[in-house]
Amino acid sequence: MLIRRKRGWELPESAATSEAAFRDRRRLIQGIAAGPILAAGLGPLSALADEADPSAGLYPAKRDERYTLDRPITDEKASTTYNNFYEFGPDKSIWREAQALKVRPWTIKIDGMVEMPITLGIDDLLKKVSLEERLYRHRCVETWAMAVPWTGFPMAALVDLARPLGSATYVKMTTFMDPAVAPEQNKFFYPWPYVEGLTMAEARNELAFLVTGMYGKPVPKQDGAPLRLVTPWKYGFKSVKSIVHFEFTDKRPKSYWESLQSSEYGFWANVNPEVPHPRWSQANERMLGTDERRPTLIWNGYGEFVADMYKGLEKERLFV
Repeated sequence: MLIRRKRGWELPESAATSEAAFRDRRRLIQGIAAGPILAAGLGPLSALADEADPSAGLYPAKRDERYTLDRPITDEKASTTYNNFYEFGPDKSIWREAQALKVRPWTIKIDGMVEMPITLGIDDLLKKVSLEERLYRHRCVETWAMAVPWTGFPMAALVDLARPLGSATYVKMTTFMDPAVAPEQNKFFYPWPYVEGLTMAEARNELAFLVTGMYGKPVPKQDGAPLRLVTPWKYGFKSVKSIVHFEFTDKRPKSYWESLQSSEYGFWANVNPEVPHPRWSQANERMLGTDERRPTLIWNGYGEFVADMYKGLEKERLFV
């Protein structure tokens, strides 16, 4: 007899928002996006309606049912209007300023220790991968959290496309650099552009996800359009937005936040409720949209997928 062992972070399907209800809500918003009801009643969402996007027809993608939630999906308005995007400023309401970002054309370079460096546009990349939707928890180092239906493809697919050499041990990811549209990039005392990195093992882990959409449509600019990383077992600052460059290397990348304050923001940044940030506790988290407080989960609840990668690395600062 085949017995399925329930994962520790799973709840019954009845506890999650039904897909039918989620899709119906999306159709309703699309149907009234251009009308006075949205302008009068939904406020900021009127500026978040789908723009002309050559990839819009790829959404919604089929959901991968292997990835479930232990909490309701965060309301779309909450997760798309409360953001960190420091290129445009330090405020959480940065979604307005982020609309200045131009996401077409968008070129992605893949180089470093690879068999053949390549440069391609985002829409050409999308033709080489298969999109799917995944429900993931997202935990910010600042203790707020959300549960999001991301659309994208496994980062392992990009690694396979890049064909890295066996000597490559890290992937360095760099965001766009355009001070003309991102005013904070004019401040020389910040280490622009934003850089992040993963080990090759992390990049190939099944949870590492390159995101191109959310809530069944292309990802908004303030959430990292047109291509961002999501690593749900790590604090959110690891999930670099608006990526233009993947470099395969044998040197550990020094990230943006690590360059600013390495005692508070390290390379690994795995979620652990028992390891506080130097200035606040990580024991619990606040859910966007409801302000519900929940206990923080070790590895953000994804330990069975990722914990084995860190065996033998106990001397590293894995949770900062």
